[in-house]
Amino acid sequence: MKSAKQGPSFPTEAYLRAKSVWRGVPAHIRRKRLGQEPGGSAFSKGRDPKALSDVLLVISNDMGWSADLERARLIEEWPVFAGESTAEHTTIIGITNDVLHVQCDSTTWATELRRLRGEIYSRMLKEYPEIDVKDIRFLSPGAPTWRHGPRTVQGRGPRDTYG
Repeated sequence: MKSAKQGPSFPTEAYLRAKSVWRGVPAHIRRKRLGQEPGGSAFSKGRDPKALSDVLLVISNDMGWSADLERARLIEEWPVFAGESTAEHTTIIGITNDVLHVQCDSTTWATELRRLRGEIYSRMLKEYPEIDVKDIRFLSPGAPTWRHGPRTVQGRGPRDTYG
């Protein structure tokens, strides 16, 4: 059971978002978006049931979810998009500020993928046209850190601590 501090669940948020998007939109415009003839009777043309995928496509476009869905699709399909050998050595960290961050497990992989960035980016825009990503950053594995916790002390770090 959810506590009151966590906020509304996804279905509740989706319902409230749909309500705010379609508030004030006349029924004939909503029907037109779904491909139905406005003002028709229950048996008129365009009143046949639509495929769920078509209805969800219209709803996701109206609610502005298409870019988020494309991003999620890229993250899910990364092994297929990048190839199995590349996916074994890379992990998508996330997308922040319209930049896709990909963590590589070695500097060699990061360097090679940086070299292929233009080709990968143009292919990504072609296969995921609604993704709204402006850049790709391939990150090398960093040096180990001895910083743990929220507080740190300024200085050169550990030096002769192992002897």
